[in-house]
Amino acid sequence: MTQAFTISGADRPSRWLVTCDHASNRVPGWVAGGDLGIAAVDMARHIAWDVGAAGLARELAQRLDAPAILSDFSRLVIDPNRAEDDPTLIMRLYDGTVIPANRAITPDQRTQRIARLYRPYHAAYAALAAARPDRAICAIHSFTPRLRGRDRRPWQVGVLYSHRDERLALPLIQACRDAGWVTGDNQPYSGHLDGDSIDRHALSQRRPNVLIELRNDLIADAEGQRAWADRLAPVLDRVLAGSGL
Repeated sequence: MTQAFTISGADRPSRWLVTCDHASNRVPGWVAGGDLGIAAVDMARHIAWDVGAAGLARELAQRLDAPAILSDFSRLVIDPNRAEDDPTLIMRLYDGTVIPANRAITPDQRTQRIARLYRPYHAAYAALAAARPDRAICAIHSFTPRLRGRDRRPWQVGVLYSHRDERLALPLIQACRDAGWVTGDNQPYSGHLDGDSIDRHALSQRRPNVLIELRNDLIADAEGQRAWADRLAPVLDRVLAGSGL
């Protein structure tokens, strides 16, 4: 069976479930021969995955004593943080880079990517989320300091959320700012997207949730990932405990 995800600490007792939708830049061999047709330097940057997010998610899950699920395929193969009918599910152009293997993707190829990668990841995610009735979800992502042709982004941390559930996000934003971190409130982009992972696994079930974006230059190496896990874990636990949820 094609590997679509990895799980660590499935039996850890925390209420938290740590997730990482864009953990990997792997292209399975059965997808265009394992090569989407773009340069290795592009496969290493943020268009293919969330740089540093996987290491941060694993470190954070350990500190929270929580299970973690991480995707094991590039967002350019198929983006698990989109609804199946979203036109950006399989990107043809991203931050100025054309994705040749996606430009002429056939319906059968799209169906295969959904069946072998997207749906297995979400099935495993759903099972972990449902493993305890008081589950809270912490989604980990990262963002690039600058998109091509755009201004530099000033934030260290972004907390993203939907207007449908601000219960944990707003106190988390305040806690991050109190810690002295330059924190974006639904920045560098809005946290609401119909059919995305939080919508699917948290909002629909009224599960407490937060989505944290770290600027990827801060977590590009293991030292940075450990440091930010050390900083975030106690804040997350304190915010959840204080929420009364």
